[in-house]
Amino acid sequence: MTSFQIARVEFARPAVATWRSQDEKHWNWPVVYVLDNDSRPDGRNSNNALRDIYVGESLNVVGRLRQHLESPAKQHLTNVRIILHEKYNKSVCLDLESYLIRMMAGDGANQVLNRNNGITDAQYYQREEYRAGFRAVFDQLRSAGVFTRSIPEIENSSLFKLSPYKALTEDQANSVEEILTSFFIDLSTGGRSAIVIQGDPGTGKTVVAIYLVKLLVDIAALNSLEDLDSDSRFSDFFTATNQRLLQNCRIGLVVPQQSLRGTIKDVFRKTRGLHPDMVMTPFQVGEADGVFDLLIVDETHRLNQRANQPSGVLNGKFTTITRELFGSDDFSKSQLDWILAKSRQQIFLLDAMQSVRPADLPQERLSGLVADTRATGRHFQLRTQMRVQAGSDFVSYIRWILDPNPLSVPRARLSFGEYDFRAFDTVEEMRDEIFQRNADVGLSRMVAGYAWEWKTQKDKTAFDIEIGDTRLRWNSTPTDWVSSDNALQEVGSVHTVQGYDLNYVGVIIGLDLRFDPLRRRLFIVRDSYFDKKGKENNRALGRTYSDDDLLRFITQIYAVLLTRGIWGTYVYACDPGLRAYLSDFIPSRSRNPVNSALNPNNHTIL
Repeated sequence: MTSFQIARVEFARPAVATWRSQDEKHWNWPVVYVLDNDSRPDGRNSNNALRDIYVGESLNVVGRLRQHLESPAKQHLTNVRIILHEKYNKSVCLDLESYLIRMMAGDGANQVLNRNNGITDAQYYQREEYRAGFRAVFDQLRSAGVFTRSIPEIENSSLFKLSPYKALTEDQANSVEEILTSFFIDLSTGGRSAIVIQGDPGTGKTVVAIYLVKLLVDIAALNSLEDLDSDSRFSDFFTATNQRLLQNCRIGLVVPQQSLRGTIKDVFRKTRGLHPDMVMTPFQVGEADGVFDLLIVDETHRLNQRANQPSGVLNGKFTTITRELFGSDDFSKSQLDWILAKSRQQIFLLDAMQSVRPADLPQERLSGLVADTRATGRHFQLRTQMRVQAGSDFVSYIRWILDPNPLSVPRARLSFGEYDFRAFDTVEEMRDEIFQRNADVGLSRMVAGYAWEWKTQKDKTAFDIEIGDTRLRWNSTPTDWVSSDNALQEVGSVHTVQGYDLNYVGVIIGLDLRFDPLRRRLFIVRDSYFDKKGKENNRALGRTYSDDDLLRFITQIYAVLLTRGIWGTYVYACDPGLRAYLSDFIPSRSRNPVNSALNPNNHTIL
């Protein structure tokens, strides 16, 4: 289905009227159109500034363009590209519109003007055949300068993966709908409440957090119903009443991890209506003036209890904030208590099994938060696996393999079909495979547990990880490492990949985690674990951490690392006993994932 045409028309009344007169399909046919403010013939932006762009669909595009010409918000746009196909129907146009919005938001060169009121992902007749043709539309628009990057480059980018212009899964959309209903009730009555959204790795907790912020900002900015599709999932929330409730509403997104926070700030910087200052550390929340109407906390399990911070400055801030909020330096208060004190409404996104350091909120505090929200009907569960193409059982299987309790009964290997799940006998072989996968589809990286000193912090010429003849270095940047120039040559830690997707991940399990074949259980070697904050006792709270405590944290770290891969997960264990143990659960057969049915190059990108 390639018989489409893309007409470029000046966005002005005379030009639109002339185009209307040329063919009945120009005013009585389903089409998709793209408005932008770049008048150069090739569409390319010469000064690297973000181009304003709007994507729409209509059965009467001329009438729709006349409405846009009356809109003050679109007066600065200069031209329109109209995509017309003799076999397109309304459903196809809605789908293509959503596809182009997602791709343009992920390209990084455009600021999308569309509201975020629910991207369409509806089924319709011959959908896959039509979607296969969307690539040709993309290619032609890219040739015209509308896109600056290829489809794989866009889809491998963090900007695309964390964009608020997403088609949510059904459980995500249901959660957002109920959360919005509860939030607006509380906002109108002045009530205070907390909401918890739980989900395994890959269920899209961060996507939901960003989506919610954008949706609320768009509702607050409502000044007309011009661009609102009544069939969109959240259109009923775009009302004058809700718009008034959100006026002067103070909303923040709290992200404890430095790397993920930096990436989300970049998404906010390039998204209309959002600002990077909306993305904050817990310390920035604690130091902020006044009270927030809503704080959304991503990776809540990474909030800190009272513990020794990475610097003396942060230790001082912890004391100061606690005193100002609670009247004394109460050691029982955590960053979670700061969030509760500094906001009227809270939405907490969490997975207690992803706590990776003793300073993280304790299990009992997270369990209490979950129990409280269950009791008030404000607890939501995300179940659909969006990342790992092995399916929802893969995460539980990884956690089952890494269960720190002794093996009381034999465990059986599960098969995950075409998902490329392999154990390697040498790290060299695994590294070669990651290089090959990166050449094939990009975004393939090596990661490891913190079982080696970080020598390159002081000596850039040194190597951190030495296994046989293989010498590797830790990540050279703490922020958005997966997208950095040197990432393929380096090894990331849990602190640089938690919250991120990778196409393929190669996980090195160091000598911090081993297997005892006599006792039939995993164990840790404290001296081989080099994260000082990961094994530091908590003097402030008088807590010491046993080897069993550290075993829980270390196995949870490796579970996080082993659930990053969309299309495949590779494993190399340094300990021979652990390699033998893992061989019972992870295949080591030779694969050719380039020809696999799961490979992204063999699938229509949705």
